[in-house]
Amino acid sequence: MTDVTFAALGLAEPILRALAGENYSTPTHIQAKAIPLLLAGRDLLGIAQTGTGKTAAFAIPMLQKLSAGHVPPDSKQARGLILAPTRELAVQIEQSLRTYGRHLNLRMAVILGGVNQSGQVRTMARGVDILVATPGRLLDLVQQKHVRLDAVQVFVVDEADRMLDMGFIRDVRKLVAMLPRRRQSMLFSATMPEDIASLSREMMNAPERIEVAPQGRTADRIVQMLYHVPMPQKRQLLSKLLEDVALNRVIVFTRTKHGANRVAEHLSKTGVAAEAIHGNKSQNARQRALDLFKSGKARVLVATDIAARGIDIDHITHVVNFELPNEPESYVHRIGRTARAGGDGVAISFCDPTERGYLRDIERLTRNKIEVLAHELPELPPEQASQQGLRPAQNHSRGNHNPHKPQQKGGHSDHNPHAPKKRGGSRPYWSKERRTQRGSRPGGPAKATNTAS
Repeated sequence: MTDVTFAALGLAEPILRALAGENYSTPTHIQAKAIPLLLAGRDLLGIAQTGTGKTAAFAIPMLQKLSAGHVPPDSKQARGLILAPTRELAVQIEQSLRTYGRHLNLRMAVILGGVNQSGQVRTMARGVDILVATPGRLLDLVQQKHVRLDAVQVFVVDEADRMLDMGFIRDVRKLVAMLPRRRQSMLFSATMPEDIASLSREMMNAPERIEVAPQGRTADRIVQMLYHVPMPQKRQLLSKLLEDVALNRVIVFTRTKHGANRVAEHLSKTGVAAEAIHGNKSQNARQRALDLFKSGKARVLVATDIAARGIDIDHITHVVNFELPNEPESYVHRIGRTARAGGDGVAISFCDPTERGYLRDIERLTRNKIEVLAHELPELPPEQASQQGLRPAQNHSRGNHNPHKPQQKGGHSDHNPHAPKKRGGSRPYWSKERRTQRGSRPGGPAKATNTAS
């Protein structure tokens, strides 16, 4: 949190009124640093861990600049352009713009793939003040002469490193070449590999650099825990965890699309309302899954990494890494779906013996040793255990001390209140008796403070 208010940043009254309507009064660190620079017209390279409010940091100054002395756009033109790597993120950015700009007379639109382009073409025929787009569909419409980029005054690339990961940088460079040379440009990203730093030098003019948190650092308010569990038992463990009502709104991440489908189907068969979201689903199906999750009709959203940066939903209590990502940076983005806007959250990871290399990479990047918990699942049969590379009677727990007993000298000094209680063997943290003793749900996040995201 910062000591300043949005009113102190020099924002226009209609924007302040919209923020007040959302109970936003105090900017996050990235917002407090970025907004004054952007209002002054500077180019900006912003680096901040996910969930710190980057969207408002660039959306609010863009709205203010384009509303001052408003000049309506011509047909097919856009005065502001925001590029996002995923459809979900593009939709959410446009929703945020409409929220912050509800009292401004600005036209906004979103262009993305996966749906028929006819509605997007009709919208652009009138021209818009701000266009949010994924690079591929936008490039298609520009080449078909349905969109003109010659009037863009403010240009933003959000989640620039994800653009690189998804292979969109070539399309981004083509689009940049079509923009006016005189413009304000911004790049925002959670991490900043050298390729993106090089791209920023090509796209921007003497940009200011803001870095709110060290690269790879996970949110301080996220309680992280780990279960060593063979792949054949992961679905069983997930179902066991979900017996705890504290896991109220949960995102489960898998590495593959088929894996996401299988996990969602398993949960649905066991009575847990779950939806899957991944790249093979149509945009309408993906939006339907998100709507069900947002409304609470689906308790669990099972997603591939396409959603790791594209989901900004309030009060996600837990993130479960059903499979560890093969890129450690993805772990940071995944668990950043919880503990947003100053709230608390829990991240639970399952680690199969074949994933231990991924675990080492994650702990090296985040500079954090994840607390290991025990589970009470039966051991695999010897032949299956051998196939999984497990030793018989393997005990992975480092955190099964009694939380009500003071630590002995030489024990773990950093006590984890969510570690299972030992009583004739490990007791999982979802135990009803455990919850009664604690008087609260395990790892349940506190109510988030009111900050714009």
